[in-house]
Amino acid sequence: MNALAPYLSAFLLEHLPRERNASPHTCDAYAYSFKLLVCFAAGRLHVKPCQVELEQLDVPLVLAFLDHIESDRGNSARSRNARLAAIHSFFRFLESRLVSCLNQARQIHAIPMKKADEALVGYLTQDELRALLDAPNRSTLSGIRDRAMLHLAFAAGLRVSELVGLRMEGLDQATFATVHVMGKGRRERVLPLWKETVTTIKAWLAVRPCHGDRELFLNAAGHAMTRSGFEYILAKHVATAAREEPSFATKRVTPHVLRHTCAIHTLRATGDIRKVSLWLGHATLQSTEIYLRADLTAKLEALAANVPPMVKAGRFRAPDQLLAMLRRAGRT
Repeated sequence: MNALAPYLSAFLLEHLPRERNASPHTCDAYAYSFKLLVCFAAGRLHVKPCQVELEQLDVPLVLAFLDHIESDRGNSARSRNARLAAIHSFFRFLESRLVSCLNQARQIHAIPMKKADEALVGYLTQDELRALLDAPNRSTLSGIRDRAMLHLAFAAGLRVSELVGLRMEGLDQATFATVHVMGKGRRERVLPLWKETVTTIKAWLAVRPCHGDRELFLNAAGHAMTRSGFEYILAKHVATAAREEPSFATKRVTPHVLRHTCAIHTLRATGDIRKVSLWLGHATLQSTEIYLRADLTAKLEALAANVPPMVKAGRFRAPDQLLAMLRRAGRT
């Protein structure tokens, strides 16, 4: 029996960041996946997490863990697949370091990904968006910061990790009219900002504490804003905006909904899916096609361009037998 802890430490602390040069976001996601797995395995085996053995992570336990995160934790099939991808990667790492686990790794790799439903993306209408952007209190430091975060998240279509990880150096220090973003897959992009967005950022920089981390947006302690911190801020202002727009009650507004809203509004304004893909920093157009399915504008234009067949409603009437006979007689 081999202890899990040494191999898991080598995978997370050496293999991912050094050998594969994985991003901090990937390392964090994998570490959280194994935190869930180890805690589940320890509870199922009635041992401490540090006492879990590598051979105990067999197919039945992994399948039970995947069912647990879906049924008990309420995760979607996509989240389940993300946890399974981390487990697959770990056992690929083990194949070249522990020969005795080759058969176990082969069985783990045989666990398939689950097909996920491709639901339509949610987004905000113009009235809902305006109510949300105006929700923060402009007379307080936190309200000025929150307003700048909401404006930037929508205008640039940022992922929450891109927003909270944005540093002061990412802004054009001369005019603040552009922002340099390090996106998913380490794809960099530079985006221009609207004047209204620039105004909110300048208002925040005027009151931003000089001490603290170098990230653009800081929490009350002077540290970089976290993902959960922004989620809390967004939920608070959504509740405020719901007083003006009751339609918020039927929507689940997450940070990614702001990114979807940016994509839908950009698609309607330009009519070009390639520009939306460029703006969002997608690797391929296939990732951007979800917005074509969600937006009715293109479908309505296609419907208007097609002319319906002009068929008049009526009843079939059998021809008169005498007239039919006369027509036949006339041909002879």
